[in-house]
Amino acid sequence: MSVTVRIPTQLRPLTAGEGEIVLEATTVRELVRALDAAHPGIGERLLDESGELRRFVNVFVADEDVRFLEGLNTPLSPGQTISVVPAVAGG
Repeated sequence: MSVTVRIPTQLRPLTAGEGEIVLEATTVRELVRALDAAHPGIGERLLDESGELRRFVNVFVADEDVRFLEGLNTPLSPGQTISVVPAVAGG
């Protein structure tokens, strides 16, 4: 099943400048694996050493933060758009 993932500007050097990528995945975890297979190096920017989302990376499925759903096991539906959003901090 195809889903679209939106890539933030900071990660676009790893995707040859692509801002949206269509991939096959049924869960967020599969999506991250497929994204890393297609664009090596992006997985380590999204996941920490234990394989969980880095705390400064937010992933939204249908405008819902996956941390409030099922995390990386959040199921995806055909045609959904997933957004990767880096956390913003400052003062």
